[in-house]
Amino acid sequence: MKNLNKIATAFCAAALGILTMTSCEGGDLYNVNSPDWLSSKIDSIKAEKANQGSEEIEGLQEDVYQVGAADFSTGWWAAFSKYYQVPAGEKWVAQFNLAINPAATNTYKNFAMIICNDEDRGAADYKEYGAIRYDNQPSGNSEWGDYIDRSLVESTLTFSTDTDAGVDKLGGKVTLTVDRTEGGLLVTMTNGTVTKTYKQTSPLVNLNADAANETIRCFLVPEGSCINWLTSTIEPIGGFTEAGDKQPLSMKLNGVPKKVLQGTTVEEAFANVTATVQFEQEVSADVTAADLTFQTVPDMTTLGKKVLVAAYSKTYKGEGAKTPVIASAEFEVVDKMYECIGAADNSTQFWGAHSENVKVNPGETVCSTFYNYTSGANNWNNFCVVLCSADQATEYAVVRADNYGWGTGYDACTHEGTQGDWATWLAAMDGAKVNLAVTNNGDGTADILAVMHGNNGETYTQEYRGINTVDPENCYFNLTVDNSHIEYAEVIGAEDNSTGFWGAHSDDVSVPVGMTVTQRFRNYTNGQNNWNNFCVVLTRDDDSEYAVVRADNYGWGASYEGNASLVTSGGQADWAGWLAAMDDAMVSVTVTNNGGSADVHIVMVGNDGVTYTQDYLNITPIDGDDLDVHMTVDGCHLVFR
Repeated sequence: MKNLNKIATAFCAAALGILTMTSCEGGDLYNVNSPDWLSSKIDSIKAEKANQGSEEIEGLQEDVYQVGAADFSTGWWAAFSKYYQVPAGEKWVAQFNLAINPAATNTYKNFAMIICNDEDRGAADYKEYGAIRYDNQPSGNSEWGDYIDRSLVESTLTFSTDTDAGVDKLGGKVTLTVDRTEGGLLVTMTNGTVTKTYKQTSPLVNLNADAANETIRCFLVPEGSCINWLTSTIEPIGGFTEAGDKQPLSMKLNGVPKKVLQGTTVEEAFANVTATVQFEQEVSADVTAADLTFQTVPDMTTLGKKVLVAAYSKTYKGEGAKTPVIASAEFEVVDKMYECIGAADNSTQFWGAHSENVKVNPGETVCSTFYNYTSGANNWNNFCVVLCSADQATEYAVVRADNYGWGTGYDACTHEGTQGDWATWLAAMDGAKVNLAVTNNGDGTADILAVMHGNNGETYTQEYRGINTVDPENCYFNLTVDNSHIEYAEVIGAEDNSTGFWGAHSDDVSVPVGMTVTQRFRNYTNGQNNWNNFCVVLTRDDDSEYAVVRADNYGWGASYEGNASLVTSGGQADWAGWLAAMDDAMVSVTVTNNGGSADVHIVMVGNDGVTYTQDYLNITPIDGDDLDVHMTVDGCHLVFR
């Protein structure tokens, strides 16, 4: 800035000299024929000074810290700035550098400012006025909250959808202003290129428990971006952070895999591990595996539970720390990554291994997803479905992948497949993804449908319809193998739980009118928040949404919000205990199509052995002839069964 001022002074002096000479010769002081290069230079200096801005704003003080990972891996609601309190009648100005991921394809990959009443997000009386995000998409979620009026927003850059190009224009040095001096609320976000404003002239509703206290709290949340704070006119809760170097105080590891395949090196296994390091002055930063030193106890040559110990020995600015900080996490060395039925070398003989027995209620279809591996010797060296009673003493039917079966209820069924050339089909079944649907029709019959996605890119089907002699109140199925094995390896979301909200989706499953569909999976969570678990998405075939419901008694959507007839189970008695139990929880999601409405029933068997439930009943309106369901994630991942 000092050099810039010197350059500006020199150019201004030169300009004055030229203008004076022109005046002496009788020229106009504002002669349009003055040198173009000089006008351009002066204009560029003015523009640069306007963008620099910090010297023209009174009261700015140094506040230097980072929010969000520098590698843009931070998902929504995973990192937060400090709280800044803005009393009624006052104004707050802050400046920070906003780094946008060059690979970002969504307009919401920037930041949002949350306005609330309390500096404790977990407090019982915590309430939010709402959120204002830097991008502007009138049809999307660029603002939300009960006390934010979207019609009061203006922006110099508006997006039609959240996949429009231009999110990169939001990066750079941003000046944020929250102005309450006129009695209302004026919010301005600008980087000199894009300016977004929120202009509310009416006073804010006071959400504070103390009616005499009209102070609001503001904090920023990045999503797939990184904020490097620079200055603020208001001292945040916890105080300003000076730009000087800082010693590390503690560390927490992120993204440690729960399972590592035997034979994997330490470098390979933990290449994606990061750590959140807490420094002096309440500053934190995320560092990558390259900045960490790892050791495992005991070593990784044997199977079983292990402890990863990591050390970080740098200051905030990357110098050698006085004392390194250490953190640890547990993991397991395994000989196969996913749960398998049958030996991985396909040596298990017929009936030599079975999956668990799964109940199918009357009027219900239970879906299963797995990968099939075969020795390739014969058509029958693939998976089999066993339809039976709870104690497995009664077999209604056993059906194979290759259009053949047996049992008391098999002879009456209709069976057909689309395998075509059997040799080609058999070769394609090694590693084929299988979507299995078992339906209890409730009338003493059952149907089985297998959709097999071969390793050659072809899709094959095998159907068995009208299997009879089925006790509708005692209908179960399990899977077995024959010189083959199956692997539950359909994974939605990154296995280190780094996938942000809406970042990965399972396949759509149709729910016919009058029917119930159940999907089963294991849920793994980063454990940071209640919402860092699976979400259930109800849509039409064109992907327009009826409702999105979470594992933790919350949802939204046209058929959810404002629905007076909606009934939920009310959540869990101990949220902290439930959240801890949701890591490796076995989940069943059941969706019932009632015609004009839908019910979602969720059963979660936690890692503590406790069964938790969550219901969303009478989601309406629903088009009974057009209802699909799929799962998405938020700081978690799912392994389907």
